[in-house]
Amino acid sequence: MAKVTYEQVLTDLKGKRYKPVYLLMGEEPYYIDLLSDYIQNNVLDEMEKEFNLTVMYGKEVDMATVINAAKRFPMMSPYQVIIVKEAQHIKDYDLLSFYLKQPLASTLLVFCYKYGTIDKRKKVVSEIDKTGVLYQSDSLRDYQVQPWIKNYVKTKGLAIDEKATALLAEFLGTDLSRIVGELDKLIITKPANSNQITSELIEKNIGISKEYNNYELQNAVMKHDISKINRIVWYFGKSPKNNPLILTVSVLFSLYNNLLLYHYTSNKTDANVAARLGINPFFVKDYKTAATFYNAWKCMQNITLLREYDAKSKGIGSKEPEHELLKELIFKLVH
Repeated sequence: MAKVTYEQVLTDLKGKRYKPVYLLMGEEPYYIDLLSDYIQNNVLDEMEKEFNLTVMYGKEVDMATVINAAKRFPMMSPYQVIIVKEAQHIKDYDLLSFYLKQPLASTLLVFCYKYGTIDKRKKVVSEIDKTGVLYQSDSLRDYQVQPWIKNYVKTKGLAIDEKATALLAEFLGTDLSRIVGELDKLIITKPANSNQITSELIEKNIGISKEYNNYELQNAVMKHDISKINRIVWYFGKSPKNNPLILTVSVLFSLYNNLLLYHYTSNKTDANVAARLGINPFFVKDYKTAATFYNAWKCMQNITLLREYDAKSKGIGSKEPEHELLKELIFKLVH
């Protein structure tokens, strides 16, 4: 079965090329919500919605109830829309096969199956793919977050600098709904005479320090800037709840893992290194600098250290407070 993109589904919906059933599933709920909201808000007009829009919840209904609703004919409208939210809680999906043999063209039956997928080996999945729309919304990988942020900002007619992009990616992770919420807040609060989202704007409106964060710590470690490293570690120690060790360990693990890949990459052109490490070519120069301070053997040692202190931060083999563990870890990493 060919993978269907969000853009393809939305284009067909906007062109009123409707299907009788939509299975929107996957780990990333953002696109599932966008598509189901579009169907709910645009297929029917306000008068038609009164009799022909039904919203159900998977915790409250079974498949038989959903199918019975789907078999109804619309009232004073060419379509009826049935949206099943939290559809991951419905267990008897195999029953849907009977409905799919003769689905009503006047019904748009939409399943919002979040935080997972139905086993694609099931017959009902291939039947939905043949009769309707099977859309899978996958979570972003860490390396995809920064390009996604840039593209979203670009669609709003704005720009965002590299540091601001990295700060947001580090602070917000891969949760697209959270990322969009914070970006929209920044867009609303930016100066009217500016079309740029900056780290200063982020610090003011989101509360991420532009000087003391894991992005700056990573840069300082890569440049072996001991003075800056110590300032950031001291700042983290003052507010350990806002700067958890587990997040710092994750960032530094990615750094040394990428550095190890860099050392074992024979073709060290910027384009090849960027592709191998899954980073923006803008950052390749930083890895070239870091490689002069951390050879392949030191990178392997540091990866082992990070695993050790990750365990300690979870109470395995240590009861020291996080800020003390961080001091020890950073000292060992850079010396």
